[in-house]
Formats: sequence, structure tokens, C-alpha cells
Amino acid sequence: MANRSEAIRTRGRRARPETLRVYRWVEHTAELELAIEAASEGEVLEEALDALAELLGGGGDGRPETRRVVVAASDRPALLAGWLEELVFLAESEGFVPGAVRSMELRDDGLEASVSGVIGDPPPLVKAVTYHRLAFEATPPGFAGRVVLDV
Repeated sequence: MANRSEAIRTRGRRARPETLRVYRWVEHTAELELAIEAASEGEVLEEALDALAELLGGGGDGRPETRRVVVAASDRPALLAGWLEELVFLAESEGFVPGAVRSMELRDDGLEASVSGVIGDPPPLVKAVTYHRLAFEATPPGFAGRVVLDV
């Protein structure tokens, strides 16, 4: 983060005036808590991808690539954690820095998505996606998610 003394940073982008899409990082010792608000479940997952890409430093000028991501989960909180786990795995194992969700099919038991990004040299910042304080639920005016990353 640009300013470490800033405990909470709020950002939203690509939002239409009638759409709420926001995420913010909440710093903890050796942990980062990602809090997400969006109008739909899919947008919560897209914001999670955007936040992870920012944490990994974006992709720079790496070679463009697309990855298929499949996540099975018993509920929505587990889906959020599994989604981030898969994206972190791709960053660590292949140097794949996610950039955007090209398509996503949400099901009751998981998701299948096509993710565009670049091959780069992302820093190994995320040690684990934890289930501590994990949440993904409907809230007025849309949906909210929360996940803690061990860094």
C-alpha cells in the first residue's frame, strides 16, 4: 500500500451511479482483512479479484494470458475463500496476475470462470486465505464479503 499509516483504504471503480461496488483493506498484524460491498454476488467475487491484483502489484507489461478457474464450495463464504485460494495459487505457481473476470457462471455448489491477466513476477505476499471472520452474505443494498489473508 502506498501509505502504510493509512489503516483503512476505500476504493470503488467501474461503478455505474446506480451500482454499489466498494472494497477496503483493514490491516492486522501479519494479516490483511478484505471487506467487499457490491450489488451482486458476482461483483463481490470480481472485487475480490481486483483487490488481489492490486495487492500483487498489478500485472505490469507481462504476457497476456487467460485461465479457467473452477471452485467447488458448500456455501458462499467458502466460495469466496476458495476463489481467492485459486487465484493466489495461480500467482504463486505460474506467476499469473489476474486482471479481470471475462465470464463467470455461479452455481449453488461453486463457480466456473474465465480470468484474464498477465504472466509476471508477483511478490509472494499471501501465505494463506483464512476462514477467520469469513463472511459472504446479502446485505442492503446488495452483498458483502469479508476474508482475512495471512501475509
